[in-house]
Amino acid sequence: MPINNPGRRLMRSVGLEFVAKKVAGGGHRSTNASLSLTSMIDFLVVTVVFLLMTFSASGETPQAKGLTLPKAENALDMIDAPIVSVVGSQILVDGAPAGNTRAVEESDRMQRIDELFNMLKAKRELWKQTHPNKDFPGVAMLQIDQNIKAVVVKSVFQTAAFAGFPNVSFMVDKLPGSGAH
Repeated sequence: MPINNPGRRLMRSVGLEFVAKKVAGGGHRSTNASLSLTSMIDFLVVTVVFLLMTFSASGETPQAKGLTLPKAENALDMIDAPIVSVVGSQILVDGAPAGNTRAVEESDRMQRIDELFNMLKAKRELWKQTHPNKDFPGVAMLQIDQNIKAVVVKSVFQTAAFAGFPNVSFMVDKLPGSGAH
């Protein structure tokens, strides 16, 4: 028996062409794709946990910094409406700046707050455009610090009414042990 150079010899004697190609290292990739099941399960678990942590069915809204809401026994669940926040002397509508209360505080009398009026009026017009066949509910939520002067609260309330939001609700912290009505 002659001595041969070392090399691949396994399955050389099989007469099938596709076997010879596979043995020689030729051919194409396998048509079966493999997925790493562990990493896919990890991804799905992280996604589900993230969604569960960020989901809120009760309609909780984040409070503006430095805001202390008044306490109340009788409270209702949140509704979908623009949120007007008054923190210090700044007025925000859904988190966007909408004027300040300095002019009202200095004059110490009720007056319309023009920037707030314009922003709420624009929100009303947008709602009417997106819901053409429905009646406008005219509901706004007021998120006002408990230490704000009454004249400022009245001015914000009146400005919201002038802008087409006559139904105003105040956001409060529900006292423990009280039921929602």
